[in-house]
Amino acid sequence: MLWSQIRRKQILGVQFNRQRPIAGYIVDFYGVEAKLVIELDGSQHYEPDALTYDVERTKVLESLGLKVIRFDNSQVFSELNGVVSVILKEVEMRV
Repeated sequence: MLWSQIRRKQILGVQFNRQRPIAGYIVDFYGVEAKLVIELDGSQHYEPDALTYDVERTKVLESLGLKVIRFDNSQVFSELNGVVSVILKEVEMRV
């Protein structure tokens, strides 16, 4: 659902890629020009070990000058317009 809203440069002309490898991690979506990583988290991301892993992963990505934003899968299903609006605002600040 989210991919259909951000692909093909629909957000301010920024190209987003899916499942992009960066620094040894596979990120869900990456907006190259905005240096924006979008992660969609399912329930497994709220387990203690996964939370620790995600914090470390975010630190590594941010050390490369990337901005990481996260959304719960349920947000995408129930609040897609709001999620896209947040992404748009982030892209506006970064391009």
